[in-house]
Amino acid sequence: MIKMKKDGEWLVGTLTEGEEGVPFGPLLRDVWGFPRKLAHLLFQHKEIMADGRPVTQLQQAEAGQELRMRVCVPEPFGVDPVAEPVDVLYEDDHLLIANKPAGMLLHPTEVQHERTLDHLVAGHFAKLGLQAKVRHVHRLDQDTSGAVLYAKHALAAALLDERLRRREVKRHYHAFVHGIVAKEAGTIDAAIGRDRHVPGRRRVVPQGESAVTHYRVVSRYEQATHIACQLETGRTHQIRVHLSHLGHPLIGDKLYGGRANGISRQALHARRLELVHPFGEQPVCAEAAWPDDIRRLEKYLRR
Repeated sequence: MIKMKKDGEWLVGTLTEGEEGVPFGPLLRDVWGFPRKLAHLLFQHKEIMADGRPVTQLQQAEAGQELRMRVCVPEPFGVDPVAEPVDVLYEDDHLLIANKPAGMLLHPTEVQHERTLDHLVAGHFAKLGLQAKVRHVHRLDQDTSGAVLYAKHALAAALLDERLRRREVKRHYHAFVHGIVAKEAGTIDAAIGRDRHVPGRRRVVPQGESAVTHYRVVSRYEQATHIACQLETGRTHQIRVHLSHLGHPLIGDKLYGGRANGISRQALHARRLELVHPFGEQPVCAEAAWPDDIRRLEKYLRR
C-alpha cells in the first residue's frame, strides 16, 4: 500500500505507477485489503478523494494523484484514560507498540479493572490530543511482559488483523524453563484446547485448535534452559502449554507445572515484534528491554 500520513481526520498519500489504471474499488478491496464493509461506506459517503474530488468504485486510479481517505474519525477510547507513563517502543500516525509490565492486565475483563495497559494507552492518546478507540491487535497474559501492538484507527486495525492472520506479524519471546532442553532448535506442532478439569487452564488435545511454536536454545544452565520462541499461531497460553507438554515448564509457571525458582511469575517475555508497515511497506521492529525480575533470574541461574 502507498505511504500515507494523517491530516486531521484524513489519510493522505500519492498514488504511484503501481496503481495506474486500477479501478478504485478493486484497488482498495483486492490490492490493499480493505474490509469490504469499510470500503463500501467510504465510497457511499464520498470519503475517498482523488485530487480533491470524490471517486467511484469503477473510476481508474492515476499515478501522481493525491488520495485522501477519511478514516481517522474521533471515537470514544472505550476505557477511561489513566494518566500514567507508557513505555512506548514505536509510534507513528497508524500504530503504537507498548512495553507491558508483568502483572498488569492488557485489557479489563471485569468492571473493577481500572488500570490495565489499555487504560494507560488511552491516557497516552489523551495526552497527545488523539480521540481514538484503543485497539490492541494481539494479547499477552497478565504475568507476561513485553511488546504489544496497537492500531490507532479502524483501517489500521483491519489491515494489522489480516497480517496477523496471515502470520506476517512476527512475535519473538524469550523463556526460562526447568530442565535441560536437549535439541538446539525445534518446532512444537500440537493442537491446544481447554482443560475440562481445571478452569482457565489449557492443554494439548487432538481436537483442539492448531498451534505451532518454533524454539531455539539460547543458553543452558545447571538445571534450566533459556530459549527463544517464535509463534506461528496465537492460542491462549500457547508457549506455556507447549513447553510444559515438551517436559520443560516455564520457571515460575505454577499453572503448568513450574516452580518459583528465583522469580514470582512465569519467566516469559515478549522480547521483539516485527512487521511490515501497512502504510508504506517499510519494516518495523520494536524490542522490549529485559525487565528487572528476568535479569535477576538470569543472574540467579548463572550462579
